[in-house]
Amino acid sequence: MKAHTLETQSSLTPYKALQFLKEGNKRFMNNLKVNRNLLEQVNDTKNGQWPFAIILSCIDSRTSAELIFDQGLGDIFSVRIAGNIVNEDIMGSMEFACKVAGSKLVVVLGHSKCGAINGACKDVKMGHLTGLLDKIKPAVYEVTAKRNETEVTPEFVEEVAHFNVIHTMNDILKRSDVLKEMFNKGEIGFVGGYYDVETGEVAFLKEILHQ
Repeated sequence: MKAHTLETQSSLTPYKALQFLKEGNKRFMNNLKVNRNLLEQVNDTKNGQWPFAIILSCIDSRTSAELIFDQGLGDIFSVRIAGNIVNEDIMGSMEFACKVAGSKLVVVLGHSKCGAINGACKDVKMGHLTGLLDKIKPAVYEVTAKRNETEVTPEFVEEVAHFNVIHTMNDILKRSDVLKEMFNKGEIGFVGGYYDVETGEVAFLKEILHQ
């Protein structure tokens, strides 16, 4: 498979970009890969890049977006941070990916058995990690109120992980005027996904996009 070009990227809709990811995850789950010549893709992208999506995921070593979605060089922007939280620098990166580099889809990808989510649920305090985990607390509070309980069970942690994906999606749209304007024009879409570290499957929790 060839690397994306300006022409192929420009022809995509947010919906089609999402289909690429869904098809890629199916291949990953079936231990299949598209036939790629990576050195050829290096050459194809030496003068520019045209990724069709930007994916915000966790630093967890099991959650490489390129592998999970079977994508090659130049296909996606990959942003990784513990707990797949968002801050101003990450939003700036997303604005670059979409407004400048032409990506059609913003994906927030959480995952099961996330250490950062577990730490936020247990109110862990440790150096600079404390401030990062604080960004997950809105999801913790939301689940606490919903379940009317504070016991940190595995089920509680998983529910917080799901809520954190949706919260992050909403936060991006709320705080980035650039991305919100592009979304309102139908230029980009937003998707929340959840990766199961036991099966390799990505479940899509929320899709807000144009065909």
